[in-house]
Parts: sequence; C-alpha cells; structure tokens
Amino acid sequence: MSLSVAVLLGSVRQDRVGLRVARFLLRALEERGHRPTLVDPMASRLPLLDRMYKEHPPGEAPAVLEELATLYRGADAFLMVSAEYNHGIPPALKNLLDHFLEEYFWRPSAIACYSAGSYGGVRAAMQLRMTLAELGMPSIPSLLPFPRAAASLDEEGRPLDPAHPPRADRFLDELEWYAEALRDRRSRGVPY
Repeated sequence: MSLSVAVLLGSVRQDRVGLRVARFLLRALEERGHRPTLVDPMASRLPLLDRMYKEHPPGEAPAVLEELATLYRGADAFLMVSAEYNHGIPPALKNLLDHFLEEYFWRPSAIACYSAGSYGGVRAAMQLRMTLAELGMPSIPSLLPFPRAAASLDEEGRPLDPAHPPRADRFLDELEWYAEALRDRRSRGVPY
C-alpha cells in the first residue's frame, strides 16, 4: 500500500551530510512504492518562528507555509533526518517543526539520525522523540542511526557500509506498519 511520506531534513550547513542520509532514505522509500517528499529547510527558507501557520488569517499565510501545510495534511507519516548539534536537535529542524501543529496529528514519525562520531546522533534523537510526541506525531520505537555518516554513505546517498540497507529495511517495515494502522484509524475518525 503506497504511503505519502514527508522527509524532513534538519540541517542547513553548507556541507551537510544529512543530505546523503535523506537521499538514501528517499530512494529506499521509492523502491518500496511510496511517495516521499523531501522538506529541505535550505529550500523553504522559513524565518525563525514568529507566527505559526495556524496563527495567520485564512489565505494569508506565506506561500511556503501553505505548501507545507498541504503536504503535511496529505502525509501518512513523517521521517526526520536529524543531525546532533551539541547533543541536541539542530535548530533548523526545530524551527521547521514548530511552524505547524494540527497538520501532524494522528500520524507516526520516525527518526533517522547521524553524526560524525560513533553515536550516530542518538542523543539528539531522544530529545527529538519528546518534541514529536508533543506535536502529535509520536515516533516509532526504532531509530535508524548513521554513525560516521560521511564515511558510510557517498554523496548520492548510496551505502558504503553493507549494514545500512538491511537496517533501513527493518526500520521502514516498522514505519509502514504504524503509518498504515494510523491511516486506517484516521479514515474512521479521530478522538476530537
């Protein structure tokens, strides 16, 4: 069953390795027959949060917020691609997330994290998991860490480490299960 998945990239650094992780996951989702869409903060150029999407009068939100709101309302799941900045969530990802709220409700999220070191960004993922739950899109139990990401994926996101594809398969199997289950429940109504 094809899913619409918004893949949120969390870095705006010039030489961001996260783009490699995102490309790897976009390709893996497409190979499974899903419809992933990359949400890149470098492309959207959202300002620092001053007013959430819902705080704009109807029809008066900036075009980029309208586009993202439409994408998010049609998404079956959200996949975060997060670096770890000083053991925390990258500011670009937090800002990207905070512009919306109701558009996330009743949809699962998943966290792929990465770092230059051996922990693969899991310290940031733990903080991100709390934020995602508060936004109404709790994360699936599994994480997909990419330690030493620059050495394990090439520029186009092709794996240089043979362990990545089978780990990603298990991770995406889990995301699919949650996304399909919640899509079915949303079709029958939500608690409020």
